[in-house]
Amino acid sequence: MHPTNPAQLFVVALFGVALLLFLIIGRKLHAFVALLLVSLVLGLGAQWPDLNPDEVLDSMQRGMGGTLGFVAVVVGLGAMFGQLLDTSGATRVLATGLLRVVGMERAPWALVATGFLISIPVFFDVAFVILVPMLHALSRRTGKPVMGFALPLLAGMVVTHSFVPPTPGPVGVATLLGADLGLVMGFGLLAGGASAIVAGPLFARLIGNRVVGASALIGSGEQSTAPVIGDSKPSRIEPSLGTVLGLMALPMVLIVGNTALGAWVSEPGPSLQLLRALGHPFVALLLTTLSCFWVLGTRRGSSRAELNQLATRALEPAGIIILVTGAGGVLKQVLVDTGVGKALAEQMLGLGLGPLVMGFLIAWVVRVMQGSATVSMLTAAGLVVPSFGVDVSDVDRALCVIAIAAGATCTSIVNDSGFWLVSRYLGLSVPQTLRTWSVMTSIVGLVGFAVVLVLHHLLSQP
Repeated sequence: MHPTNPAQLFVVALFGVALLLFLIIGRKLHAFVALLLVSLVLGLGAQWPDLNPDEVLDSMQRGMGGTLGFVAVVVGLGAMFGQLLDTSGATRVLATGLLRVVGMERAPWALVATGFLISIPVFFDVAFVILVPMLHALSRRTGKPVMGFALPLLAGMVVTHSFVPPTPGPVGVATLLGADLGLVMGFGLLAGGASAIVAGPLFARLIGNRVVGASALIGSGEQSTAPVIGDSKPSRIEPSLGTVLGLMALPMVLIVGNTALGAWVSEPGPSLQLLRALGHPFVALLLTTLSCFWVLGTRRGSSRAELNQLATRALEPAGIIILVTGAGGVLKQVLVDTGVGKALAEQMLGLGLGPLVMGFLIAWVVRVMQGSATVSMLTAAGLVVPSFGVDVSDVDRALCVIAIAAGATCTSIVNDSGFWLVSRYLGLSVPQTLRTWSVMTSIVGLVGFAVVLVLHHLLSQP
């Protein structure tokens, strides 16, 4: 696309977001239709008066394909995996075990630590899909709204996804800024830890019990409280906690193994390449789902017909999640291709602010305008790096990476596909998602940046 000027892009982007919220909240239009309609309007508005609809439609197609290429497989396999865990009683076993070990009061702290650790080697989408059945089980087990458990887990996962290498965003920014990865990881853990605590357990205590979503789409309906597979065998006992933990750990172990092999072996042979393939999220989730079919189904007396029926039932609501998330990717791609975020970021360079503040603000603006955290981070880094002189210390370079990561985490809204993934899986309306997920991501970014400023002040003292 060839936009006209930054002011026009800014007005068009604000109008697009406002129109989307009006259509979904005010007119109750389905999110999938509303997202596609607004993407088309926004793309054409950015081109006006030199319209080229083919470019807009191509951008929409690439946005849908680029998002679904990963999300469709992960959500589809994750839906079957989660349904098997739920209907076999495995999620009840897991929730009971967690509450027995840590107690009700400490459950949010255990969840934020779980999210913090798991999301270092595992993609946010994959980790969330794997763990969301446990959140619904905890909600049913305790009678408390699911958001009281979801917010700590999500805060932990968001923090490490954006702040801590080896996730792609901070690694890419560190490379562009020439920052030491060891320092980036250390500062990321400090800033991320503080952010996760405030945005997770503390924020959940404030709002978690006030937001009650509708019946979530997967593994949360009333029917899930009674096993479906093997109903003809009422005497069947639930799986052991060790079995459940083993099944949930399997994809994590495979993915972490892939990451470790990639770091340790520069030129893997055919055997190691095959081992690495086992750690790809697609293969890891496929093997885990097949293992669940056997361990939780066939081995416990369920027929193939029962398992096929269960898998089909799991995929029906998954289709809604996939399409809405894909449409969110369409809006994000249109916004990226219009260049709205980059144009505004370039205008901000003339404000004369220091690299830390400028990196944070540019990343935040791009994040709000076009939705993608990783794109926001790389855009901000590319614009800030020319302001670095040769005398910039390693500490300041590493702190600038975290400042950019904090800005790129702030305020996930309707143009972010992750917004819709969380909304659909947790059964939240758009206003509820804005009050919880969007506010939580903003807290993560703001607290993280505050820690960066404190560290900069302390470490810059003579």
